[in-house]
Amino acid sequence: MTDHVELIPGTLDLMVLKTLSLTPLHGVAIADRIEQVTKGVFAIGPGSLFPSLHRLTRKGWIEGEWIVLDDGRRIKTYRLTAAGRSQLTLEKRNWRTIINAMERILTEEA
Repeated sequence: MTDHVELIPGTLDLMVLKTLSLTPLHGVAIADRIEQVTKGVFAIGPGSLFPSLHRLTRKGWIEGEWIVLDDGRRIKTYRLTAAGRSQLTLEKRNWRTIINAMERILTEEA
């Protein structure tokens, strides 16, 4: 079993954008995909996920659409917008810069 790690502020939105860059998904599927890809390191609960989805929708980076499943249930699926794709590119570049800088700090020898 993998220990869960607390998210660094701002990382959830980035993970949601990246996840939706692959295919439209509903909320639970987004959380499941993040947990799967991170091998259980990040377990995203609804109290974190849904505020992130609302925030990203307000910013115009994702769009939601209600669909009806074969069994009659309604679910809201989300997809990345063109603005979201641009933001994802920017955020990935920023994170690479952060990761490289942290690596230099952590491997610096006294």
